[in-house]
Amino acid sequence: MNWRRVVDRVSEILIFTVALVAIAIILLIFVYVGREAFPLVTGTAEGLTLASPFTAPYTWQPVSNTPKYNVFPLILGTIKVTIIAMLIATPLALAAALYTSEFAPRGLREWIKPAIELLAGIPSVVLGFFALMVLATWVQAGFHIAYRLNALTAGIALAFAIIPIIYTVSEDAMTAVPRLYREASLALGASKGQTAVRVILPAAIPGIAAAIVLGFGRAIGETMIVLMVSGNSATWSLDPTNPVRTLSATIAAEMAEAVFGSGHYRILFFIGSLLFIITGVLNWMGERFNRRLRERLFGSS
Repeated sequence: MNWRRVVDRVSEILIFTVALVAIAIILLIFVYVGREAFPLVTGTAEGLTLASPFTAPYTWQPVSNTPKYNVFPLILGTIKVTIIAMLIATPLALAAALYTSEFAPRGLREWIKPAIELLAGIPSVVLGFFALMVLATWVQAGFHIAYRLNALTAGIALAFAIIPIIYTVSEDAMTAVPRLYREASLALGASKGQTAVRVILPAAIPGIAAAIVLGFGRAIGETMIVLMVSGNSATWSLDPTNPVRTLSATIAAEMAEAVFGSGHYRILFFIGSLLFIITGVLNWMGERFNRRLRERLFGSS
């Protein structure tokens, strides 16, 4: 008995230590990124401050006689690609999750779920290469677009990367709905389809909301796909057929060329801090939304 207590205590300490190390690593990364961007608070040698990334003109031209570091075109490009990806990925992932949890035969379900989740294991550079060589040509020919690389193509490619995330969490949420809900609905005369849409989906909304938030955060932070397919042009346009540049792609494309300690270097780290803040706020909002939905649906948090 004493031996079991020792094992339990050691396991508890080990789990706590691993969790603490993971949290510490995340905090240290954030501190490092924030430290490198901190000179913008006091002002750099080039005269850049925290207001510089948000000051007109609304242009991103870091390499020119008069460098311009406005991040609004990058934010617009990020939002544009992310929205396109979410509009494509969310209905497909939810439909697949609903079919897998409610309609697919057991044998088929054992094939569908691993096959979709396998997409999450494909490196983003491979998806980006496929989109660059194949998908971009199809989209340009199918929609008669002037630019081969654009926000629409990047959004479609990015959708393939976030479908497994939304699908997996949503399918688990639907499967976790008590079987009693299904039996009660069917006993009252509802069809299997009506039960799935009017009973299972509403009961699984908290999990589905969490899946969508996770997918949204994954899309915002994606780098290689948008770097390879978006066209990498920081344009100020809402047209999805125009090339764009995202926040994460800007860091990946320009960090190696930025002079250490320069204003350009500090702005890139500021963009990294901005991405940290955006994803953190999204996760916080998603958690609050998820908690309120649980309280409304089940009467407790």
